[in-house]
Amino acid sequence: MFCQLFGKYLLEQRAINESDYRTLINEQMNVRVRLGTIAVADGLMTEEQVEKVNRLQMTQDRRFGDIAVDLGLITDEQLGGLLKKQGDSYLQFVQLLTDMTDISAAKLDEYIEGFRKKSGFSEKEMEALKKDDIDGILDLFVVSSKPHVSSIAGLFLRNITRFVSRDFYIEKAYRAKEYEYKNLCCQELSGDASIFVAVAESQDEGAFLKVATGFSGQEMENVSEDAYDSVGEFINVGCGLFASEMSRKEINVDMEPPLAFSGQKASGDFYVIPVVLGDHRMELLISVNSDFVAGESPIKTGSAVHSFISAAEGDEGKRVLIVDDSRMSRQMLRNILEKAGFTIVGEADNGRNGVEAYKKCKPDVVTLDITMPEMDGIEALEHILKEDPAANAVMITAAGQQDKLIQALRIGAKRFISKPFNEEEIIKNINEVMN
Repeated sequence: MFCQLFGKYLLEQRAINESDYRTLINEQMNVRVRLGTIAVADGLMTEEQVEKVNRLQMTQDRRFGDIAVDLGLITDEQLGGLLKKQGDSYLQFVQLLTDMTDISAAKLDEYIEGFRKKSGFSEKEMEALKKDDIDGILDLFVVSSKPHVSSIAGLFLRNITRFVSRDFYIEKAYRAKEYEYKNLCCQELSGDASIFVAVAESQDEGAFLKVATGFSGQEMENVSEDAYDSVGEFINVGCGLFASEMSRKEINVDMEPPLAFSGQKASGDFYVIPVVLGDHRMELLISVNSDFVAGESPIKTGSAVHSFISAAEGDEGKRVLIVDDSRMSRQMLRNILEKAGFTIVGEADNGRNGVEAYKKCKPDVVTLDITMPEMDGIEALEHILKEDPAANAVMITAAGQQDKLIQALRIGAKRFISKPFNEEEIIKNINEVMN
């Protein structure tokens, strides 16, 4: 974030122009290659191993290198070598700045000191900022007497770096009672604590689309059902990580289904953290009070059953019903299973519709997401097993749902599949259940 924040300061001082700033940021983003890319190029890791570490980052709030070392894929010494090759983003930016502008080294030092004083950073905090150490500087931007706010903010900012873009910076958080927005996706954590997390935009749609595109891997040109779904899944991953961390502290929370809203107003007692992604602004909303209201009328995403094949159709032993409120998850599962030769006999967007679809198409296997609206995967599993005690059910679970997963397995689920999806794991589990 140093490059973006210091670059904006140089713009204010008229030391560079807007074109210089964007060129500097783009060049700096291109120079700093991901650790996984360097590890593959050096022959230290395979692409499959890099993908495995990337998946684990969605269930563990840890750095890529730390996970790779713990898995025995690389050594501490090799990690040090990779970090050196990746380069120092601060030094890269300074090098680019001095090469592309007429700012002298002495003048640059003056600007850096002026930026530090204006921003209120200590020398230690400046060093953390130069290293993109979010935890080291978070308290300067997110000041809250409420529990969990800073830790949730830090987790989501790290996930933006991992899954969306490194071209972002944050501004100081503020407390609010109302917030009018153009687009908003949110998720509630209930139980021992009442927490709401939302990604919202008050004006343009650029940042919202950037989150959707970055997380889904599919280019999106307008805010549609797919965009809301992808942003909701991004929030779900973050909430799952936070729920897992809470459970280690013996604080139990359940994740409610993500909701989407458009053109309404949030109210209650919450914190707003402005995040500038590239040239677009969004806000991260965090409430730790039960009085938070995201909006009056959620957007309905997804139809009841997207596709349907009768019980007589499809190869025996290869017929799968997918039940998940996320369009993105349903599509990913469909693509993986159809590629492996399975027939998707139906798709349902909540547990209630899933139970009805099961009765109609009698699949060989049904996949059930745990967190869904109207009827969750646990209750749907109970209804399906009552209808067909021999039903083969595979649960879809995110981080932070361990208790519900154990409950589902006790009720009669045969296997579980973790989000984010791994093709080999999915095929292996489905085949084992069918056999």
